[in-house]
Amino acid sequence: MESFDAAVNGVSHTEDPFSGPLTFIAPWNYKVLAALMFVVTSVSLCENFTVMLVTFRFKQLRQPLNYIIVNLSLADFLVSLTGGTISFLTNFHGYFFLGKWACVLEGFAVTFFGIVALWSLAVLAFERFFVICRPLGNIRLRGKHAALGLLFVWTFSFIWTIPPVLGWSSYTVSKIGTTCEPNWYSGNFQDHTFIITFFTTCFILPLGVIIVCYCKLLRKLRKVSNTHGRLGNARKPERQVTRMVVVMIVAFMVAWTPYAAFSIVVTAHPSIHLDPRLAAVPAFFSKTAAVYNPIIYVFMNKQFRKCLVQLLSCSDVTVIEGNINQTTERAGMTNESNTGEMSAIAACIPAAGSIPPKTEEHPNERSSFTQIPIPENKVCPMLRRANISVCHSCSRAECILSFECWSK
Repeated sequence: MESFDAAVNGVSHTEDPFSGPLTFIAPWNYKVLAALMFVVTSVSLCENFTVMLVTFRFKQLRQPLNYIIVNLSLADFLVSLTGGTISFLTNFHGYFFLGKWACVLEGFAVTFFGIVALWSLAVLAFERFFVICRPLGNIRLRGKHAALGLLFVWTFSFIWTIPPVLGWSSYTVSKIGTTCEPNWYSGNFQDHTFIITFFTTCFILPLGVIIVCYCKLLRKLRKVSNTHGRLGNARKPERQVTRMVVVMIVAFMVAWTPYAAFSIVVTAHPSIHLDPRLAAVPAFFSKTAAVYNPIIYVFMNKQFRKCLVQLLSCSDVTVIEGNINQTTERAGMTNESNTGEMSAIAACIPAAGSIPPKTEEHPNERSSFTQIPIPENKVCPMLRRANISVCHSCSRAECILSFECWSK
């Protein structure tokens, strides 16, 4: 406990944050923070639980590329369940009334699950790059590859969040006295080495993976679009994916950049004076990521929305276990699930580095697309003929993302 007491003192508290509210902060500030955390936590728990429930109920959603998305929802759910709930309760009381060891556990749990969610975004970007750009040729993403990605995320995150519990740096109460976090404020050189290492491995590295993978993905799509640019709709999927990539990167930066910048500034200048309410803002931003991650990565997916509507409307969901080709509507959903959004785009990207020249082969002839898990006799003729990233049989940009015209 001595090391933890020193950590608390390192935050320059002149009052004990475990025995009562800080007197120099008006009580209404804590009530506002409690209300905000209640809203964020409630919405996050509902959203992420819905993602996991729908994935559990509908077998066609349990595809390898979706493993990491469900893992992201699980991590966000646990962040809100631990950090969000405790933060609401402590802000409602005005101080961290649970005690010092609870502070250590809460700091570790929130940091651990937060880094799991952060690295899940990086692994998701890499898997999308792997599926679309196919750097290993015809090797596709399978369940064992997705499972290795999950193992890496949880192991790597644990490696870099357990050291403060074991003595390399520490978890301590924040300036506002109602949440716990890594000890950014210590002037100890050993603590500085951990913060710098933590910043590099848990922010710079995953951000680099996200940017590099999505940039390569966009370059691949742009190359295809430029090659077939004479066709009017060839650039629609590229623009659509570009917008999604920009949204993903901006959301990541909004959630984690304030927290990362705050940690570096405070680590470089431990004696810097910051208003406790201002110091609480970065941590709040990082917790809001659990709200909009499901919206960006799950609810904007057409296949998931169909399953969600079916679940909410109490429709017959025996399709997940039985014959899923009994009706045209169910067949359409099956086609989407067997291929998936990324596999659909990948079907239009040659495995080799160059784009093959267009030929005059008959629309009913087979082509190199047989390497993609496309349902038999459901290959879109216009896609196969032109080898482009848009279906001109329906002239709709979203066709490449949903294979909608294939089920007609």
